[in-house]
Amino acid sequence: MSQWIESFKNRFYLNFIKDDRWHYITRGLWTTVQITVMAVLLGIVIGFIIAIIRSTHDKTGKMKIPNFICKVYLTVIRGTPVVVQLLIIYFVVFASVNIGKMFVAVVAFGINSGAYVAEIVRSGIMSIDKGQLEAGRSLGFSYAQTMVYVIIPQAFKNVLPALGNELIVLLKETSVSGYIAMEDLTKGGDIIRSRTYDAMMPLLAVAVIYLVIVVFLEFLMGKLERRLRSSDH
Repeated sequence: MSQWIESFKNRFYLNFIKDDRWHYITRGLWTTVQITVMAVLLGIVIGFIIAIIRSTHDKTGKMKIPNFICKVYLTVIRGTPVVVQLLIIYFVVFASVNIGKMFVAVVAFGINSGAYVAEIVRSGIMSIDKGQLEAGRSLGFSYAQTMVYVIIPQAFKNVLPALGNELIVLLKETSVSGYIAMEDLTKGGDIIRSRTYDAMMPLLAVAVIYLVIVVFLEFLMGKLERRLRSSDH
């Protein structure tokens, strides 16, 4: 037992303490958090715009061309792997532009997330009884005002837990940022592995950090769902 403890101490020192290698983990974690937060904000903006266009088309039959463009976008983004999208945006779209990798990662993950947010929000909008729309119009609101003041607030409340789950999925998807040489959390662990030739310690540390963040977010989502349910009574 004492030998195992001593071996653990030595490996821990080699992987995290020596040469301040723990900095790779902390810097990577900060990069991952930045990408996730900015990408989810971009995804929410894109998703809401697309959801409004598609739900407007479903309800009124208008906006046929924008709706067609949105359907193509959704098909392409949801039908291809996020890592391929990241590589295309970095090596093709921005190949001739000297632009930061952080920006590229945020754009790539934001565009990917936007496709899923769009369908989540659209399902929320379509779940609102059409009588709500008619009630808003009877009060003198235009269609746009009814959507903004009546429909979307109710839809947002209904889909908030699903948006929280999308945040968790996006957090884990950012682990492929290393494909464009971004030093995110996963890449930080891999750099330590390449220095020490010990894969278990750094990769387990990365896995544990992701797990802790996800469990914490799930805890927050659970509290939010309970609060939303209690507010319905």
